[in-house]
Amino acid sequence: MKVTVNGREKELNRGATLKNAVKGEIYHPGSLISVHLSTEELIEETDDFELVTPKGTMVLHLGDTDGAKLWKEIFQSVRGSTVRWSTKDIIAFGSFATDIPSDRTERHYGRYDCFFTLGGFDNQSTYLMIAKKDHDRAYGAGIGNVGRITQGRHVLGFLSEGEGLLDIRPIVSQSSSSNVVITKDPEYPLEDGYYVDTNVIIKLDPGSPASAEQILTVGSKGYLNVTESTGTLMGCSDDLDVRIPDENHMTRDSGSVAVRSAGHGTGHILIYKERRQSSPVHNSAGTVERGMGIVSGASKGDTITIITEPARVMSVGMTQSEGEKFLSGLGIKQKRSGDTSDHAVIVDQIPEMTLNAVSGDEVETLGVSKDKVFRILLDESRSGDVQYLRKVTGLSHKPVGSLKTQFSFPGMPMITFYGDEERSKGLYPQDPFKRCKKGDIGITNQSRPHHGLIGIRLEDSKEYGPTGEEPYGTNIIGKFIDDLSKLGEIEEEETIYIMEGKP
Repeated sequence: MKVTVNGREKELNRGATLKNAVKGEIYHPGSLISVHLSTEELIEETDDFELVTPKGTMVLHLGDTDGAKLWKEIFQSVRGSTVRWSTKDIIAFGSFATDIPSDRTERHYGRYDCFFTLGGFDNQSTYLMIAKKDHDRAYGAGIGNVGRITQGRHVLGFLSEGEGLLDIRPIVSQSSSSNVVITKDPEYPLEDGYYVDTNVIIKLDPGSPASAEQILTVGSKGYLNVTESTGTLMGCSDDLDVRIPDENHMTRDSGSVAVRSAGHGTGHILIYKERRQSSPVHNSAGTVERGMGIVSGASKGDTITIITEPARVMSVGMTQSEGEKFLSGLGIKQKRSGDTSDHAVIVDQIPEMTLNAVSGDEVETLGVSKDKVFRILLDESRSGDVQYLRKVTGLSHKPVGSLKTQFSFPGMPMITFYGDEERSKGLYPQDPFKRCKKGDIGITNQSRPHHGLIGIRLEDSKEYGPTGEEPYGTNIIGKFIDDLSKLGEIEEEETIYIMEGKP
């Protein structure tokens, strides 16, 4: 039997289940899968169709017209049509045969309108056209207007003659949810003609590089946790202690992805199911190109597998030679700095944000000797304090973080590093330690004037912690698991690099 999985047709044996269908697909185990059951019923109910091209996916929203009714009857015959020509006014896909009557009336076409035309006034040479700009013209079709392109409009600028409509499929809507099953069950049985999505594709907005990076960071494991779901939106609030600048703002259509940039919940990721007006505190971060069925059916506590376009560009943590290979595979030139040897560890890249990196042709990678990157082990039971350290060092969004030395002196029993006074206001006191051990990592909590200071203990002590504070002013959050003697060589105002490891 034939089942379409993530836009590609697969031949499966009778009795196959989702376990067979998702093999080889991008899918995080335990996340949601959408199964479209009855295509015929779905076509009757939906007014939105995905037009899949080699350069991306567009969404066609049908109007209440005779052309829209005809589209539902013949769209499968339009599948596979190629771009026959493209001008400043229109792009045309075709041709295919219809029974549309000819008509020489001149009509007005608005930008992104989608409509039928007849080549030479012959319905055996029917074309599907999309308007690139407002204009008036007679295109020969008695039944014309089909609808309007509402998402993926940027794709029109990239299509060339000969490139085609790889697939056309109805989009699951709230009103047609009875035709879609949302499941995590790998043994769910499939039937011929089913359409399966295992992931959600998000096309990132180049006008919002920081907001896009928030999605890339939170989704770096390959999935998003659903922390809320309403009739209007699906949200993920896994990482709210972030600073997002004001970026691109757009009307939040169904499928729009936004990131909150100000106020309570900054960093909140939102995927919209219904249209909402633009907001000055919600940056446009991207658009769902495929997989809205999963978004629509997600509930709080679920996870959804995501793919971003482009994928994240992050070379930090690689060696210089690994970084060169990684970047060249993306068509980006590497510029090495610091320790430029092949085995040096990349501790920083410029630009760091993915959309800034892909918009240029070069990324600078700062390398240091491997023995200058120290390993630490954090206590996850101290989640709030650990989150503080990760934010201050950058470990929250990249594999290698950094600390700037505040106080270091030969023979001292500790070494301290600058923190973040604003972020440290929420560092509530823990149970005081009874003995601070050599290698313990601690932070000064809010009970003391220098809250937020970070330190590493170089000698055991019952009286003082890693930052020199007494027990009640210290929160112990982890251990330094490399050679402590190396820290004796560190000077004040010097930057050290750290990464999380295992004992």
